[in-house]
Amino acid sequence: MTNQLMMSLISGVFIAGAAAYLGTLMLSKKMAVVAGPLGHLALPGAALALIYGFSVSLGAFPFVVVGIVLIWLLEIKTKLQMEALTAIVFATGVAAAFLFLPIGKAEAALIGDISKVGIHETIAAVILGTIVFVAVNRSYSEIMLISIHEDLAKIEGINVKLYNLLYLSAIAIIVALGVDLVGGLMTAALVAIPAAAARNVSRTLAQYGIAAGAFGIISAIVGILFAAFSGLQAGPLVILTSGFIFLVTIPIAKV
Repeated sequence: MTNQLMMSLISGVFIAGAAAYLGTLMLSKKMAVVAGPLGHLALPGAALALIYGFSVSLGAFPFVVVGIVLIWLLEIKTKLQMEALTAIVFATGVAAAFLFLPIGKAEAALIGDISKVGIHETIAAVILGTIVFVAVNRSYSEIMLISIHEDLAKIEGINVKLYNLLYLSAIAIIVALGVDLVGGLMTAALVAIPAAAARNVSRTLAQYGIAAGAFGIISAIVGILFAAFSGLQAGPLVILTSGFIFLVTIPIAKV
């Protein structure tokens, strides 16, 4: 196994595992599809990265963060649903991206290319993936309560605005990292499919989180290894593996 393949696997495991665990919250908040528009919002940064030759994730991150902060502030000011605000910000980001995105280099931005990650990107994936997992794990019950009954969460003394910002920040990190693994087009699938498969086979929240993380990690490993030996792109293979796992879980879904 080459050093490059090892770095790809390590990056993929931490990105996909954290994304899938976060996905269990996003499904509960009916927000899984929001990761898709936010992935598209990363495209302007990816375009700049491709033009100037630096990391796609690094280029995507500031654009996603700005988009997240705008959504958070607009939600407070306008009281519009987060999904509607995400669509508005997303459309603006996509329009900006296609003004600058080099068509000849668009593939890496659209479907990812984990085979080209370096040591710095790998270290960032490990550190940021761990931070997202720990932050989500420690705030899981509060964010879940907010998603179920926001007024009750306020009565319980939960700072709803702060936890929403934390939640959106975790999404921003995963979307920025996910651009390397599956590109800007498939980030919603990265968080949603393993979580959906985990819901099929889980009876408790603990089982739900563990199963989602495991399915995400398995999908990343299988997709990256198959890509390495087949010459195909890893991003689509990771998502196809997740889709296959979901189909396998349907007959054994817990009622």
